[in-house]
Amino acid sequence: MFIHYRSQGFILKKENLSESDQLFTIYTEDFGKLEILGKAIRKIKSKLRSGADIFYLSDIEFIQGKTHKTLTDAIVIEKFENLRKHLKRLQIAYKIAEVFDELVKGQEKDENLWKLILEIFNGLNTRSLLTVHYLLIYYYFFWNLISVLGYHPELYKCPFCQKNLVSENLYFSQREGGVLCNQCFQKLKHGKKIDQETIKIIRILLKRDWQISKRLKVTPDNLKSLKTISDYFLLFLRKSIVSSF
Repeated sequence: MFIHYRSQGFILKKENLSESDQLFTIYTEDFGKLEILGKAIRKIKSKLRSGADIFYLSDIEFIQGKTHKTLTDAIVIEKFENLRKHLKRLQIAYKIAEVFDELVKGQEKDENLWKLILEIFNGLNTRSLLTVHYLLIYYYFFWNLISVLGYHPELYKCPFCQKNLVSENLYFSQREGGVLCNQCFQKLKHGKKIDQETIKIIRILLKRDWQISKRLKVTPDNLKSLKTISDYFLLFLRKSIVSSF
């Protein structure tokens, strides 16, 4: 006899299988990240259709079979409809889900990750969200995600020599996990140049308060710099996390 498990879950990804099945990647409150098969869910008469779709927060029930988990019930809690009405918000949502899925491994629950993913999608769903916030909310998500995963960057002292960062010539090192002073960069010869303004923005984002972060006055140059440093670090994390599993 199968045991039925139940939890709230946020649907990060779905993939069509065969003619009528779908495989869902769901981050659950009680079990962490799971892959759950929705059998015949694409059929019009399926009772699961209304409660399971990408970027839904749902109350789900599943059973563990010999080879996979199977969805047995899904009741939608929040569809995040404002998010779905805007193409740019959807693009950011897909990017967030992709990065989350890539970097979060295993099936252990994590209250901080659960709260973060809900905070981000509630933020993206806000009606009054300004265009500049679409990208900013992604960087807010990214830096807080890696912090929760144990990759909190050192932004106040050089991680190599431990001296306070005072030089104007500073470099973000993915290997050292923080901002190098110019002297250490010259020794190590690896890192990407980062300006003081970008460091200040990341520091504020890492305070984990979106109400404060969204009041930041960010320029196109700030966003460009954030993208450069974030993508640089993400590339390193993808290789590091994947190789550890």
